[in-house]
Amino acid sequence: MVHIAVMGAGSWGTTFAKVLADGGNTVTLWARRPEVASEIHDSHRNTAYLPGITLPESIDATEHLASALEGAEQVYLAVPSQHLRANLADAASLIPAGVPVVSLMKGVEAQTGLRMSEVLHQVGGFAHDRIAVVSGPNLALEIVQEQPTAAVASSTSVATARAVATASTNSYFKTFINDDVVGTEFGGVLKNLIAVAVGIADGVGYGENTKASIITRGLAEISAFAAAFGASPQTMSGLAGLGDLIATCESPLSRNNTAGRMLGQGQSFTDVVRTMNQTAEGLASVKPVLALAKSKGIAMPIVTQVGQVLDGERDPRELAPHFATDSDTPEDE
Repeated sequence: MVHIAVMGAGSWGTTFAKVLADGGNTVTLWARRPEVASEIHDSHRNTAYLPGITLPESIDATEHLASALEGAEQVYLAVPSQHLRANLADAASLIPAGVPVVSLMKGVEAQTGLRMSEVLHQVGGFAHDRIAVVSGPNLALEIVQEQPTAAVASSTSVATARAVATASTNSYFKTFINDDVVGTEFGGVLKNLIAVAVGIADGVGYGENTKASIITRGLAEISAFAAAFGASPQTMSGLAGLGDLIATCESPLSRNNTAGRMLGQGQSFTDVVRTMNQTAEGLASVKPVLALAKSKGIAMPIVTQVGQVLDGERDPRELAPHFATDSDTPEDE
């Protein structure tokens, strides 16, 4: 049994707290909103994000960050990616020395283009061998209903990855390990962008051929991007790459797919952000990812089109998986 702190009591943070509790650990959730912390503490419910779900009694919650982190043997972060830097300013000095610090986030910092593990290292001052990232085909509502799935815990330290995998494995959730932090992290980021594209196509009314083409060409696109930054091709064809891509693109439970569908139905970017109750990380990651791609000379035609739709420069009905790709380009490029 390990005592674990989870920062962030949204749908994913609360769901992963349940995964950890069902793995035999005690968990304290830090909730920014006092009413969320009170509900979890008093009734083991988080109706704002996971209606109808009763959480294990080994999960507690508090609005006080210092209380949540006190005595933690592992710390997991599930805050919106664009808020990580600000949250670390408050949390870094409170996190116990030497414990694993685990990112559950799937985004790129808009201002800097940094991955979340890079922000943890830069802002929090955590050594690379203390940092891990978890990613995979992990839709919160299915997991909290204990539908079987798997994920990958990645760290430059095998010991850290194993500690995280052991804590987060239970009867319905299996965590594997690897040391490809770049690939595992970028897989979780980039699939969101393709899911937005698939959602746009669905919202417009395009059928399965179009969506399958976007997924397939999208995988080639994001794999080339990740490889340019040092990711392993095996990672992109595994749980953190292809597995997460399929789940996020195909499910109406995906926030990024939902956001794309709303765009395809004619809503503006501003309207989509205002309407959605939860963060769709893909929307905030488009511009920094395209900037990173440009720095490496990588063509990302599908993600570029998504950016143009977000900016109001392209009609959603014009989005297509073959735009900006020559017809004689080999399929594996």
